[in-house]
Amino acid sequence: MSTGRNFLIASVVLNVFLAGALAGGAVWIRSGKPALGYSLEAAGGRLPDQERMLFRKALREVRRESRDIILDGQQARREAADLLRQPVLDTAALSAALERARNADVTVRTRLEQRIIEFAAAGSADERSVLAEGLTRRAGQQPSATPKKSP
Repeated sequence: MSTGRNFLIASVVLNVFLAGALAGGAVWIRSGKPALGYSLEAAGGRLPDQERMLFRKALREVRRESRDIILDGQQARREAADLLRQPVLDTAALSAALERARNADVTVRTRLEQRIIEFAAAGSADERSVLAEGLTRRAGQQPSATPKKSP
């Protein structure tokens, strides 16, 4: 009974991931460009033309440098999918494959965020403001946490 339950949970998680990927792909195909969300990476699409080109170039470099890690994460997801298709679920192997995929994702995301930090540090206050808007939208409109001046 536990194996069936584990299979069901893993199946639901994988299906949610795949549904999100399909929805994102459909949006991308319909619009001809990726959907701009509310993240630092997406906020870079709102930068002025020259800065946006530099921003995207920097992120492409990170992805190119991280190609092996990205491929390893993709392979780990394929292995997880194959394990889920087996008549008897090997939960230890599934867990290890998903952990490999997660570690690859975290490594690439960390590298991307570090490059964004470097870009922001070299940019103007206006450019950082555009990036900050991306974070603000993601977190929801809340009052700014700017320190108040004391009398």
